[in-house]
Amino acid sequence: METFDPTKLPELLKLYYWRLFPYSQYYRWLNYGGVIKNYFQHREFSFTLKDDIYIRYQSFNNQSDLEKEMQKMNPYKIDIGAVYSHRPNQHNTVKLGAFQAQEKELVFDIDMTDYDDVRRCCSSADICPKCWTLMTMAIRIIDRALKEDFGFKHRLWVYSGRRGVHCWVCDESVRKLSSAVRSGIVEYLSLVKGGQDVKKKVHLSEKIHPFIRKSINIINKYFEEYALVNQDILENKESWDKILVLVPETIHDELQQNFQKSHSSLQRWEHLKKAASKCQNNIKNDKCGPWLEWEIMLQYCFPRLDINVSKGINHLLKSPFSVHPKTGRISVPIDLHKLDEFDPFTVPTISFICHELDAISTNEDKKEENEAESDIKHRTRDYKKTSLAPYVKVFEYFLENLDKSRKGELLKKSDLQKDF
Repeated sequence: METFDPTKLPELLKLYYWRLFPYSQYYRWLNYGGVIKNYFQHREFSFTLKDDIYIRYQSFNNQSDLEKEMQKMNPYKIDIGAVYSHRPNQHNTVKLGAFQAQEKELVFDIDMTDYDDVRRCCSSADICPKCWTLMTMAIRIIDRALKEDFGFKHRLWVYSGRRGVHCWVCDESVRKLSSAVRSGIVEYLSLVKGGQDVKKKVHLSEKIHPFIRKSINIINKYFEEYALVNQDILENKESWDKILVLVPETIHDELQQNFQKSHSSLQRWEHLKKAASKCQNNIKNDKCGPWLEWEIMLQYCFPRLDINVSKGINHLLKSPFSVHPKTGRISVPIDLHKLDEFDPFTVPTISFICHELDAISTNEDKKEENEAESDIKHRTRDYKKTSLAPYVKVFEYFLENLDKSRKGELLKKSDLQKDF
C-alpha cells in the first residue's frame, strides 16, 4: 500500500468525493427505504474541515444535495448524528426545547487505546498485527451477543481508519430505543470496570452468566497465540507481577518460584492454572475466587466499550467511508465472514485508490475520446475499478438484508390489515 502524504489530502479528497465516494449506497442506508417521510432530511451530519473547523447540525434534502455539499466543503471527517424532530440546519429557528433527538442507530465504539494497560506491543494510537487480535475478539464477542442475546439482525461493523472499530445496529426497533435502554444494553456488554488506579478490573461471582461463558469460549480460541505467544504476558518479572496483583496473596510465593523456574509464558500460565485450581479446591481458603483464570483472561482480552457513545441518542459517530486524516485509510465495512483475515494495514488509503483511478482514467481517456459521459455515470462505477470495491460490496450486502427485512415487515402489516 502506498505511503500516505497528509499534505496532499485536500486534492485527494476532492477527487475522492467527486469520483469515488459511494453516494447512492450511503443515501440508501440512511434513507431506510424512504418509509418514514423526512427521515433523511431530519438527520444530522457534522463535517470537520481543514484546520479543525467543525460544523454541526447540517442536513440535506436528498442524495444530490449531500453530494454537492460534500464536494464543495471537502470535509476531512464526516460524523453522523441522530434523526431530530426538526431539520438540524433549521435548529436555531425552532422554539427552545422543541429541537430533540428522536432516533438513531445503536452504536458501539471500541478503541485500542483503552487496552493500553494490557497490551505490550504498542500504546496510544499505534497498532500492529500482534494487538489487532483484540479487535477481532471484541467484534466476535459483541456481535454474538447482539445477534443471539438481543436478537438484533442488522449490524454493520466498520474499521475506524486508524486504531479501532465501530458497530452500527440498524434494526428499526433499535433506532427508536431510549437512552435508558441503550445504557442497559451497553452495561450488559461491559465487564472490565475501573480506571487506571484499579488493578483488578474483573470480578466474577460463583454463578456465571451464559454471556460470560460464551465470551470465554471465544477468547479461548485466541488466548494462547494472542496473549501467551504474541503478547508474552508472562515474559519476565515485570510482566508477571502485573498478573500476580490479580491473584490471591496466598499463592504469590508458589507462583513466583515456579515462574522463575519456567522458560516461557506458556509454561507459567500452566503453573498459574494449577495453583488456581488447587486454591479453589481448598474449602478453607475463601479468598480464592472460583474463576480466577477466567478473570485474568477477561481482563486481558474482553472488549472495552466507550459507554457514552452508545447510550446517548444525540452522540455523533464517524461515518463509514470517511477518510482518516492521519493515516489516509478509508473507514471501511468489515466482512464478518472473513473477520480473522481482516488486516487494517491492507485497507486502502485515499492516495492509493486515487492513484488507481488516475491509472484507469488515463487508459480510458484514450478509448473514450469520442464518447461523452456524465459525471454521475462516472461516479456510479469508478469505485468498482479500485481497491475500494470489495468493501462497498460488503456494504451493499448489508443494505440488501435491510431491504429484505423491511419488505418482509411491510408484507406482514399488509396481511394483518387484510390489505391485499
